[in-house]
Amino acid sequence: MRTCSVLLCSFLLVFAGCQKERRTSSQDADLVIRNARVYTVDAQRPWAQAVAIKGDRIAWVGDEKAASSYVGPSTKVVDAGGRLLMPGFIDSHFHVLLGGNPDVLRIENANSLAEIQRQVREFARKRPELAWVEVEGWNYSAFPNGTLPTWKDLQGLTGGRPAFLVAYDYHTIWMNREALQAFGITRKTGKVIFAEKLEKNPKTGEPTGIVTGFGSTGLSEEAEAELRKHLPSHAVDAISRDVASNVAAAVKAGITTVVDPQSYLEDLDVYARLRSEGKLPARLQVALFHRRGTTEETLKLFDDARRKYNNDWLRVSAVKLYIDDVIEPHTAALLEPYADRPQTRGELDYPPEEFKEVVARLDRMKFQVFIHSIGDRGIRTALDAIEYAEKQNGPRDRRDELIHIECLNGQDLPRFKQLGVIACMQPRHCAPDITGQWAKAVGPARWKYAWAFRSLRDSGATLAFASDWNVAEMEPLIGIYTALTRKGLDGKPEGGWVPEQTIDLETAIRGYTINGAYANFVEQNRGSITPGKYADLVMVSDDLFKIPADKIKDAKVVWTMVDGKEVWKAE
Repeated sequence: MRTCSVLLCSFLLVFAGCQKERRTSSQDADLVIRNARVYTVDAQRPWAQAVAIKGDRIAWVGDEKAASSYVGPSTKVVDAGGRLLMPGFIDSHFHVLLGGNPDVLRIENANSLAEIQRQVREFARKRPELAWVEVEGWNYSAFPNGTLPTWKDLQGLTGGRPAFLVAYDYHTIWMNREALQAFGITRKTGKVIFAEKLEKNPKTGEPTGIVTGFGSTGLSEEAEAELRKHLPSHAVDAISRDVASNVAAAVKAGITTVVDPQSYLEDLDVYARLRSEGKLPARLQVALFHRRGTTEETLKLFDDARRKYNNDWLRVSAVKLYIDDVIEPHTAALLEPYADRPQTRGELDYPPEEFKEVVARLDRMKFQVFIHSIGDRGIRTALDAIEYAEKQNGPRDRRDELIHIECLNGQDLPRFKQLGVIACMQPRHCAPDITGQWAKAVGPARWKYAWAFRSLRDSGATLAFASDWNVAEMEPLIGIYTALTRKGLDGKPEGGWVPEQTIDLETAIRGYTINGAYANFVEQNRGSITPGKYADLVMVSDDLFKIPADKIKDAKVVWTMVDGKEVWKAE
């Protein structure tokens, strides 16, 4: 009997030990990050020192002393060395189709026509094999008094080859004489398929070489087909390469979710193929482009695409519209005339009543809408349309987004919260080293609500931040720096431009993390370092909370994780 008792006790002890071992092994993480300054962006626990990851999810967040209980024999342990660890950045407006092409010159630091000409001439000389000289990034501020260049300004620069120069905002095209001839553009041409307006000399009727409204029209399916006949950069293989290059660069910048605001049906299979080939290391959500006149048949295709592409790696999530254009060429819609062009206040892309019906139609299909809205009249018209859609279709969780919101009228501030509209904004766009001509065009009386980050935040609006790559640099750290300082990369002006609209660091980070997740209906699985969410993380070289705001632009992302896997690490 005594022997049986001893055996029973031994068995129970072994059993208990096995149970304890089993519980411990099930708790073992695949990866534990220790010795970190973890800014979680989770209101329940804003700060921590360690994170445990199992599979593609965050398993635990807590203090350094408790991290050991998640370390098993096969757990990888990363010592963060006291560095700042944050949720992966979400860029809510990033054009994956644009930029990244080595055969296209990107103008850098050119504040005069002479400097633009020098860079174009040098690029053309170095690349004699290119059939076209394609250029992007020229700034309106290089030209005095809001004037625009002409084809004559490009004469003799390209060795007789056509030149196609895209402005930094992707809304205005500048061509030389050879490019006009290649597209068959003459004084008899009334309209070109890839732009809203063909500029002509008022005296002679000859094309000047400038077309405006390229971003809102020139990137449609029909226009794309025309451009592909001529421009090598628009070939399908070049686009596929550029998308892969852009997303690879995005994760190096700490971006773990990219929201492309203007994709096309034919692009979706390209994205899916790149994803299957392991060439899209970040998550991708896209909005399909709805140009004026989009048919019911196309809307049905949009709906089919939404059902087909609907997972956390590739999702069709919204529809993109334009209500106006941009400030510098005076094509954004203002309530009052431009300060430097009192004869115009810009144009809406749709009559207001037509636009209301378009938005209401998409809303009935339960599409989230992204509306490019830059001028105060454009912004008001967009808000009116969303309000109309709500009245027509009833309340629901829409989270429609107004994009850019550069020149806001103060009377419209409370409407964002009232209508649940997201303010999707690009902090870098307000930097004085970019916006010289913008400021002149709208005039000082309207600067008060130029990129009104603080006023919108204080009104209760949700701010979701983005780069608008390749209009500006993709690095979120540059965007955060700009939101905090309202300065250019040169650190000027002292005190920042319209400093009343600066915001604090926490608000800026939320704009690139949890607010971006909320804006795009994915806050349940990303945007904060919270147990159960995806292990999408970023580590930064400097503690943003301990360095001056002016130094944030110099900080670097040193490590990026997506889905529990390392996708970038600095050497």
